Amino acid sequence: MKSLFRPDQIPDAAILDNHRPLLRSLERRNFLRGGLSLGALSLLTGCDTSRPEAIESALRAISDMNDGVQQLLFNPNKLAPEYPESMVLNPPKFNAKYDVMSVKPVDPATWKLELAGRIEQKKPWTLPEIAALPKKSMIIRHICVEGWDYIGQWSGVPLRAFLERVGADLSAKYVAFKTADDYPSSIDMATALHPQTLLALDYANAPLGDPFGFPLRLRMATKLGYKNPKWVTAIEVTNTYSGGYWEKRGFSWFAGL
Repeated sequence: MKSLFRPDQIPDAAILDNHRPLLRSLERRNFLRGGLSLGALSLLTGCDTSRPEAIESALRAISDMNDGVQQLLFNPNKLAPEYPESMVLNPPKFNAKYDVMSVKPVDPATWKLELAGRIEQKKPWTLPEIAALPKKSMIIRHICVEGWDYIGQWSGVPLRAFLERVGADLSAKYVAFKTADDYPSSIDMATALHPQTLLALDYANAPLGDPFGFPLRLRMATKLGYKNPKWVTAIEVTNTYSGGYWEKRGFSWFAGL
């Protein structure tokens, strides 16, 4: 069975460039059903509830193994490629289960970022407080599991800096996120501490628009698009695996590049 990743490669965003013709040739359903890689097989678990339990268990075991391999290969110090500002797509591409016009705006006056778990200072943060922190900007490629991509410019607070500021246990296994649209997700701590993992506030030098996660979203250069939750409302540092909305529907949890 052929994987999208070679064992001798350290995954980063450039790796998928070699496979983009394959990904683009497959619609989402074909990708989920194709069985072209361990990751594709893992997606099958969320697509067919009539499959016998033995097959479901086998596919989930393959998915877990694929996540484990990607996690072992992940280099927390290797940067994904960045691009010139001339390549930035503005506005960014919108993709969601619902129409862009149905997005319910978040009220910045009442929004707060709640903190939980293995964090010393659990005081909720307001938007002005987060916006006052030192920011970093990056121009990276967004890669969707459906096969499309674009170059985007994101600015915000490095997640590592924020976790250090609130006294998070950086030896914990996971960082989990809750969102205003009820699409929670979680990531490994190594990815949370990666230099290209941001709590993004701005896109293309302007505040995030409502459809793109205002006022705060996670933006990572080393994960597929569905691992970047929008409209974040809470962060928890934990040793308990919580998965995520898409992961519970069969998508790969690690989804690293």
